[in-house]
Amino acid sequence: MEKKEKKKGSILSLVGKIILVVIVLSVAINACGGGSSEKENTSKTVETVDQASDKDTEDTEADSEDASETENEAEADTEKDNAEADNDEEEEAAQEEPAEKETENEAEAEEESVPAEYKAALKKAMQYADIMHMSKAGIYDQLTSEYGERFPAEAAQYAIDNMEADWNANALAKAEDYDRSMYMSKQGIYDQLTSEYGEQFTAEEAQYAIDNIKADWNENALKKAKDYRKNMDMSDDRIYEQLTSEYGEQFTAEEADYALQHIND
Repeated sequence: MEKKEKKKGSILSLVGKIILVVIVLSVAINACGGGSSEKENTSKTVETVDQASDKDTEDTEADSEDASETENEAEADTEKDNAEADNDEEEEAAQEEPAEKETENEAEAEEESVPAEYKAALKKAMQYADIMHMSKAGIYDQLTSEYGERFPAEAAQYAIDNMEADWNANALAKAEDYDRSMYMSKQGIYDQLTSEYGEQFTAEEAQYAIDNIKADWNENALKKAKDYRKNMDMSDDRIYEQLTSEYGEQFTAEEADYALQHIND
């Protein structure tokens, strides 16, 4: 009886071990199956992300290609416009060049046709203007005068018509000469500049000179008064009269008074 019970207990123990083994194997199998599914899911997720990334990359590349094409088209248009502008400029230059050459040739031909005597008159006129600051009328008279250069009237007129001179500046330079060397009054200088027996400047040129000269008219009157006293032994009354006379120095009364007040200084 005891042997049967021991044998029965052994059988039960063996069955229990077998059941335990089966359970363990089942758990292991389930565990392995679940991991494989999760791995597959993870792989699918990664694949989906990669596909999305690839699509974004393709879209970006497509946009870049479109932008590049647009930029290339813009550059092509700009180059075309520049080329057209260059062509227009070249055409204009090509049209202007013959005209310029023609003008130059005409000028050269005209220069060659000018008589040598005319050219000489022009050079002489420029010397009188630059060195002696003469007026236009004064130069013409000097060129044609029998006591001067004795050029023909045509040559002298050619010189006057073709010379370049600043007549206002010449009038001012002459006025400064009269002020500095002859101590003349304002009115006296104006009359000398415009006189047909003097410098023959125009009224406008003479007025420009008077308006722009820097002179001390009181000092000029004093120097004139001292000259009259020293060289002509004139009285104060005669000096005053000579300083203010319209046939004399033409200083103002105030300038003449200043001169007599300081004549003995």
